[in-house]
Amino acid sequence: MAQGATILGCSGSTLSASEASFFREADPFGFIVFDRNLEDHDQILHLCESLRDCVGRDAPILIDQEGGRVQRLRPPLATQWLPPLDDVKRYGANAPRAMYLRYRIIADELMHLGIDANCAPMVDIASDETHEFLKNRCYGNDLQSVVEIGQAVAGGLIDGGVLPVLKHIPGHGRAVSDSHLDLPIVDTNDELLRQNDFAAFAALNDLPMGMTAHITYSAFDDRPATLSSKMMGLIRADIGFDGLIMTDDITMKALAGSLAELSRLSIDAGCDVVLHCNGDMGEMQEVVEASGTMNAAAIRRGEAALATRHTPDPVDISHLHAQLEALANEAGNDA
Repeated sequence: MAQGATILGCSGSTLSASEASFFREADPFGFIVFDRNLEDHDQILHLCESLRDCVGRDAPILIDQEGGRVQRLRPPLATQWLPPLDDVKRYGANAPRAMYLRYRIIADELMHLGIDANCAPMVDIASDETHEFLKNRCYGNDLQSVVEIGQAVAGGLIDGGVLPVLKHIPGHGRAVSDSHLDLPIVDTNDELLRQNDFAAFAALNDLPMGMTAHITYSAFDDRPATLSSKMMGLIRADIGFDGLIMTDDITMKALAGSLAELSRLSIDAGCDVVLHCNGDMGEMQEVVEASGTMNAAAIRRGEAALATRHTPDPVDISHLHAQLEALANEAGNDA
């Protein structure tokens, strides 16, 4: 039986009986956790186990653990990190190795808590105009450096047994508004988008999972990419991404319409699964009903993504932290 074409959140640190019953029936592809769900080590492990028990399988459990403002786990549960762009600047020429180590450490911390997918790397290319909600989450302002760092981030996660989720396809860096609140419209011409923004994603098109951008690219369509069959076709054919594609959170204000309508449009456009984050039961019921079950292509992509999970080789995390410190000192001496 096909799984539900959704990734869902829950409301608190434990599952209620009604949530467990709902998840059992909805059978989402995976789950996502946020600050409201995370209290201590044993509680998080138990929550992850409970979520997987609901669906009777080793479903992926996702988190946003970028560092800086977008970091759901903090001390003492996990290392506190600077925003990605701050660390890239701090490490200078050592940034690719440093970011690999940073995300290898993050992967280890997530795996110890039962979380096995991270919504990173983010290869949106920053510019002077990039909205502040996104700018310091980026890895740089040129294609080559962003790709190099993005590959390092993905490598650190994969080597640590965690599924990377590439975002925000096909590029959020030119947005001058916050898609949590408004729909950004990018008027850049198609040639420049293909040569720069989209090219960053093409360079990482072999990753197992990706997340859409709630952005309208007027050179291609008047609908946001998440809802646009033209943009989803471009992502598959031109960018060459054949991993599982999830929407960004379907409740974000960039998208106008009912959750049912938006969920149907996302699936019809070519998204594999719909992401709903806030754990509201009424909303989830609406999204689950409208999204339906995963189609054959989505099932294939989902199975391929999950097949990349593996038990990582043991690593001395204190040694990785020491390497990071040495790289920082070297960069400081070179400055």
